[in-house]
Amino acid sequence: MTAFTSMRRTALGALTIIAGAILAVAPAQAQNYPVSASQRATAQQVSERGVPLSELAANAPDTYTVKRGDTLWGISGMYLKRPWRWPELWGMNLETIKNPHLIFPGQTLYLDKEGGYARLRTTPPGASAENQTVRVSPRTRSDSLTDTALPTLKPHLIEPFLVEPLVVDADVLRRAPRIVATTEDRVLMASGDRAYVRGDAASPVRVEPGEPRFFRVFRDAVALKDPVTGEILGYEAQYLGKAEVVRGESFEENIDSKGRRISEYVPATVDLSVAKEEIRAGDRLLPAPERAFTSYTPHAPEIEVDARVVSIYGSSAVSYAAQNQVIAINMGSQDGIEPGHVLALQTRGQRIKDKTDDAKATIKLPSESNGTAMVFRTFDRVSYALLLEIQTGVRVGDRLVNPQ
Repeated sequence: MTAFTSMRRTALGALTIIAGAILAVAPAQAQNYPVSASQRATAQQVSERGVPLSELAANAPDTYTVKRGDTLWGISGMYLKRPWRWPELWGMNLETIKNPHLIFPGQTLYLDKEGGYARLRTTPPGASAENQTVRVSPRTRSDSLTDTALPTLKPHLIEPFLVEPLVVDADVLRRAPRIVATTEDRVLMASGDRAYVRGDAASPVRVEPGEPRFFRVFRDAVALKDPVTGEILGYEAQYLGKAEVVRGESFEENIDSKGRRISEYVPATVDLSVAKEEIRAGDRLLPAPERAFTSYTPHAPEIEVDARVVSIYGSSAVSYAAQNQVIAINMGSQDGIEPGHVLALQTRGQRIKDKTDDAKATIKLPSESNGTAMVFRTFDRVSYALLLEIQTGVRVGDRLVNPQ
């Protein structure tokens, strides 16, 4: 469909109020997003009468027209005190919204308050959903409505981290193919340069069908230590860039200085397509993940969470993380953590000397609530989360628990 038409949607099956949009490495396209049984059950329960007015945000607008640049998290927070409680928001309008994963610019939302409860509708109170029309502004190119669906969060905040952080065990990088030489004997390489790579004897770098052609370049697997136990949870490799194999490892038949025929090893050839930082000999290559879509549905964990901040990603010299930065936490998929989990942050209460006490006793200040974070990538024992809303800087050792 084109952007020059006004599209009529019976029951607005594809237009929804919240949650779980696409944050992806690949370009956007239509997807079928799953809805969990518990999420649907919550929405069905709430849809019977709506949500109590006490659950609404203080300044929830009576009407709101969705704009380009909006996010589902922002719209949820506009209407609910707790944005991650998206099933309740969906439940406000379950009768007309069948898929809670898509909402589009141009759609108007109507807040209906009655009998101490509220519903959020896609048509004015008393109007029929069958006559709902979504209008889009004239443009010079065609667009599918599905491609304009709002993301859960600003895409640029998470997309780079879908491929950058890598948590491995101690031997993975050691066994990975390594850069052994460069063209023109360059010490440091950048995007567009060519390099030569040597793989493990058991798994050489090749260009045959089925072999990986695209790699990510890493360096320095840094130990991620649990701030509570001191245990090593994994090793975080520093992401440097991307490389493409143009010629595989091989052996060439040549003649030596004495006229004898010999077989000489020739490393693989790669072109560096992206260089976030300067790349040098000794850096390692790991196959790039397949381009895939990841759907994030913000929700509170069903498990009990008591996690700690392990590190601030990409900021080893920085003591405090700010809003929209990424942190690593000491719980992962083995602990039941999954993408979309929203966690409440608590400051780590400082220990200070009581200067009002003659004995100068050491006391610990209480932990304070400090906002929310959303998990977007998990490994076995470590997860990465985006700081969504914080009051003060977040540091290693701060606590993350279930939101209230």
